[in-house]
Amino acid sequence: KMAEKQEEPSNAQNGEPDNAEEGEGKKKKVKREDLPPFEIVTGERLPAIFFKFQFRNVEYSSGRNKTFLCYVVETQGKEAVTTRGYLEDEHAAAHAEMAFFNTILPTCQAGSRHDVTWYVSSSPCVTCAQRICEALRKNKGLRLTIMVGRLFMWEEPEMQAALRSMKEAGCKLRIMKPQDFEYVWKNFVEQEEGEEAKSFVPWEDIQENFQYYEEKLAEIL
Repeated sequence: KMAEKQEEPSNAQNGEPDNAEEGEGKKKKVKREDLPPFEIVTGERLPAIFFKFQFRNVEYSSGRNKTFLCYVVETQGKEAVTTRGYLEDEHAAAHAEMAFFNTILPTCQAGSRHDVTWYVSSSPCVTCAQRICEALRKNKGLRLTIMVGRLFMWEEPEMQAALRSMKEAGCKLRIMKPQDFEYVWKNFVEQEEGEEAKSFVPWEDIQENFQYYEEKLAEIL
């Protein structure tokens, strides 16, 4: 069992920058009228501080109360089109996984097939897992691969059943390897303006934690 990491995040680490208005030119905030207290943030690249805290593959996710979802959608139509970006949520109402199906997928051009890859900070909750299963069953042209940083409440029997149901519905579930975190860093994390792109620096235990979660997922599935 991995040692518990006690980290008390600052507002900024927790995905709530103290000066939230600064540097948000690229970021669109989409407010859903039917969910007054809830906000989904969309954009192309997320701040590095969010990535370093929220995607960290520790066992105990103290303070990590959001889901960050980076997506790549490859649409096979008359011509192949690739769409990418990220979503973040507060665990309050609809989650980032729901927002993807409600707001992102419908904007992708109609095609015979959508190959979708998500890189998410933690695996979906039970409700989101059910929504994923529904989407895959309804849309035979949708193929979904979910790369997860860590498993959410994996000890719960209900959660284990939800993960298995996603696999049965055709969803590919994978634990993010160090190379996957590096891919997200290069493709979805914003670099400081005027600076050369910084290389990804793996945190301590990244490989060990990946192996831990990979074993747990294999046992569940």
